[in-house]
Amino acid sequence: MPDSISDKTEDNPRMQEVRSEIDETDQQILQLLNHRASLSLEVGKLKRGKQDVIFKPFREKEVLENLRRGNSGPIPFEHVNAIYREIFSSSRALQRPQRVAYLGPEGTFSYFAGVEFLGKSVEYLPQKNLHEVFRAVHSRECELGVIPLENSLEGSVGQSLDLFLDFELYIQAELFCRISHSLLTRESSLADITTVYSHPQPLGQCGSWLRANLPNAQIVPTESTAAAARRVRDEKGAAAIGHGKLADLLDLKVLARGIENMPDNWTRFVIIGPKPSDGEGRDKTSLLFSLPDKPGSLVSVLQVMAVEGLNMKKLESRPMRGEKWRYVFFVDVESDLTGEQYEALLKELRGHCQSLRILGSYPAGPYIDVSARVDEKNLQSVPKAGEAK
Repeated sequence: MPDSISDKTEDNPRMQEVRSEIDETDQQILQLLNHRASLSLEVGKLKRGKQDVIFKPFREKEVLENLRRGNSGPIPFEHVNAIYREIFSSSRALQRPQRVAYLGPEGTFSYFAGVEFLGKSVEYLPQKNLHEVFRAVHSRECELGVIPLENSLEGSVGQSLDLFLDFELYIQAELFCRISHSLLTRESSLADITTVYSHPQPLGQCGSWLRANLPNAQIVPTESTAAAARRVRDEKGAAAIGHGKLADLLDLKVLARGIENMPDNWTRFVIIGPKPSDGEGRDKTSLLFSLPDKPGSLVSVLQVMAVEGLNMKKLESRPMRGEKWRYVFFVDVESDLTGEQYEALLKELRGHCQSLRILGSYPAGPYIDVSARVDEKNLQSVPKAGEAK
């Protein structure tokens, strides 16, 4: 006689029937996945000879939108979305292996943003700085690059904007990632922490928590969150601030999660490539322009856009290197300025600008929570601010 509820469940005839149906369904899903893969390979053959970018954000967005409309549940669409991100990743890899450059080392927020958006069937190549990310894509060493463009709390990443002036690359897609910081260490208690390492931005974003919980710890800036986490593996009394999943990668403990000053902390990343993306469904256009040095030059450009009814989402100036007191302007608008209906508008804008360049038209990006889902074995209990442990 079964001696537990578990045993009774195992002996239930319906349980065996359900499991058989699941096994049969899994085989059907596998057949369909392989059929889809064969169609992707055919697409790749039809493109052969064309040095085209395999990543098609407009097509992927269209597929996801069709799935969202057709999803009747019970599976939540966010699960469908996650599954299909990996299906897209596999399909692209079957057509042609992909290399993606990012600001390394492995474990930075750029790395996790790339994995969440482009999937795991990609070869991610870490670069030592943002200049190397742009260089790797421009030289065709990598097909795509992942770069942070702006943060909801700290503002734009100036170096990323400046590098568009040095490299003729294009924005293929955008994504918005929630940034949540964790305290990573080999120690077991906050009382054992004497030094905290991280990139300057996370150190600033977690300043309130650090003052409340580790007021006597030495704060040391590093080149990246991942580099900080690697540093603390072999240093007694050290901790790092970074992505919680670094604990899984580096066998560290998580003493605290969500330690940022403000929880609504998002970074906008963009995927860059050597050519403009193609396809319908562009929601936004990014461009940069410089102006003649005369009164009203910026106003004239803004008036042209206002008359056309363009909704400007971003306007920022950056110093033009090599020319004192001259500036280049970066603009995001909620329109596809590459469409035929805007040819006259672009011509008029160029008449007011010293130079004008479209950085890309692309779909509006998804919001992805890449905050840590760490293994429970790595998560330690930690006091709230002001409490003693």
